[in-house]
Amino acid sequence: MTLPATQTAGGATSEPGHHSGAAGQSPGDDLIELLFFAYRDFVGDPDRILAQYGFGRAHHRVLHFVDRYPGLTIAELLDILRITKQSLNRVLKDLIEQDYIVQKTGTSDRRQRLLFCTDRGTALAGDLIRVQTHRVTRALADPAAVPAEGGLDGGAISAQNFLLAMIEPEERAAVRRLMARRARSVAR
Repeated sequence: MTLPATQTAGGATSEPGHHSGAAGQSPGDDLIELLFFAYRDFVGDPDRILAQYGFGRAHHRVLHFVDRYPGLTIAELLDILRITKQSLNRVLKDLIEQDYIVQKTGTSDRRQRLLFCTDRGTALAGDLIRVQTHRVTRALADPAAVPAEGGLDGGAISAQNFLLAMIEPEERAAVRRLMARRARSVAR
């Protein structure tokens, strides 16, 4: 796939794969790139489970917080997720209709709607957190997540190793090759 050149705010043209910064590659670039790959795999595990139910990431986030904080109000959930009420209502409707979440009226303020997971919702939230906990635990214990060539110094090495370990083991070599290609192009 060939990516088009892009124009920066100052009018300069930047070729794909080339860092447009004046100093070349910044020390945080590798961490940012690894974070993208680690996030992809971190959410990929629950995505596969959610797909079996016809749910997506928004459903996952709602289930996660309602399971962790039983009796959470709609307002509190909106504040945590930083989404619109319309977006939340769509997801909540799915979860309530399919018996994963129940709404109850507040005891002190009858206008409040308190959210609770049903047994079914608690079970699904548990399945989702288990696969993510497994990935994080595996990454923290993985001795194979050695620094890539040209790894960052100091405390950043442990962050780089952790993010690399979060990526599927069979994908790590490809990610390292891709990042090395970018590093070589910046060095030119």
